[in-house]
Amino acid sequence: MQATAKVTYVRISPRKVQIVLDLIRKQPADKAMAILEHTPKAACEPLIKLLKSAIANAQNNYNMDVSRLYVAECNVGAGPILKRIRPRAQGRAYRINKRTSHITLTLKEME
Repeated sequence: MQATAKVTYVRISPRKVQIVLDLIRKQPADKAMAILEHTPKAACEPLIKLLKSAIANAQNNYNMDVSRLYVAECNVGAGPILKRIRPRAQGRAYRINKRTSHITLTLKEME
């Protein structure tokens, strides 16, 4: 049995989210929450909400024991890119890509 939570169109680069996801993969849920709360990265804020949502899904939808949950899978994919223009010298313009992410987190119960 597994409980999943997903968040889409998060306005942060997938590359930055991947760094934090590597820290919590295969960790117990309570330890993963502690890691996220004490890591000074911008990606931690949406990931804390996502982990809380996954824990609530496991508890309410699947009657799983919260103390035995661990982060089985977590991955991030690229969402749509917001393309912006930065004015430069002599009438030129540089492209700025504001990247978005789709993040999926799956919890399972330890045997």
